[in-house]
Amino acid sequence: MKKFSVLFSAAVIATGLCMAQSPEVKEDFKPSTKNQPGQQYPMVNSQGYARFRISAPQAQAVSVSLGHGGVRGGTDLVKDEAGVWTGTTSAPLDEGFHYYHLNIDGGTFNDPGTNNYYGSTRWESGIEIPAHDAAFYEERDVPHGFVQQILFWSESTNSLRRAFVYTPPTYYSDKAKVRYPVLYLQHGWGEDETAWMTQGHANLIMDNLIAEGKIQPFIIVCTYGMTNEGFRPGRPGGNRFGGVEAFQKVLCDELVPYVDAHFRTLANKDNRAMAGLSMGGMETHSITMARPEMFGYYGLLSGGQYNPTEIKDKNQVKKIFMSCGSKERPDGINTATRAMKEAGYDVMGYVSEGTAHEFLTWRRSLYQMALFFWGK
Repeated sequence: MKKFSVLFSAAVIATGLCMAQSPEVKEDFKPSTKNQPGQQYPMVNSQGYARFRISAPQAQAVSVSLGHGGVRGGTDLVKDEAGVWTGTTSAPLDEGFHYYHLNIDGGTFNDPGTNNYYGSTRWESGIEIPAHDAAFYEERDVPHGFVQQILFWSESTNSLRRAFVYTPPTYYSDKAKVRYPVLYLQHGWGEDETAWMTQGHANLIMDNLIAEGKIQPFIIVCTYGMTNEGFRPGRPGGNRFGGVEAFQKVLCDELVPYVDAHFRTLANKDNRAMAGLSMGGMETHSITMARPEMFGYYGLLSGGQYNPTEIKDKNQVKKIFMSCGSKERPDGINTATRAMKEAGYDVMGYVSEGTAHEFLTWRRSLYQMALFFWGK
């Protein structure tokens, strides 16, 4: 079974997928919340099983591959007399969001019933398995912030680049013109700058925390974490602008100054954080070590750990957050957290129970990290 490394994989589903069905499957299936308007399939039930239905009368074989790039095998669908293919996962899926795609006669296609999300360096279908603790990112009748696209010119890559900026609900109504801390929040490999606000619900997490009075409001900035058209940093032949070092220049020398010039930020390292999931965590680790004058808060979400020996000056960092899912490598997080605390750092380690390298891990991690960095 093919398996990506912790830093470069994304949503890996902790289940075997085939047509064999458990007799205990409840027939209380409902449309996934990620479906396109009016579409009934895919469906999920109260146990976390997923059911797919595709109309393909001329097809000879149809299956569904779940996970980032479909790396976990597939669910084979069965064709009826009307040419409609149906199948249900053989086991419940982990709670939260998962990418998937269809395999039809050897070709890869998206499911016409659901919305598309950028992952695996392509637009993938998405499905949501309801989580028992989804209240912290649910849609509520509370004041909502703004998510806006910005375009900034990058001299180092000679290109126009994009970022999404979340500003808190009070940003535009505040007559006192308050300035805010900023979190630069990076996506994982195969994703882009849309991931955190779409798959991750980062804006809803912030809106709910602010409405509950639990955090000091802050700005979030998400930009594309590579400069080489989708290849992994350091990959031979796909490293047109130099990998992490090139992105470091874009982020620190071009995007941060742009944001500070165009938004009411607290423009200093003591009010600036960098964090990322998976590959974005790797980038965070590299950049915070290389440019200690830029960021005072560090966050690695399924993206490795810090250790006391690599930080040159203990005073260069205010707080460090490290996390992963319980189905990843929690011992590494727990061990690193203990070592950092013993060395005198203000650090928090968090393990998301029952999740793997997937967005429910990272939604939960963002919630905990926000409380840790700027909680009241």
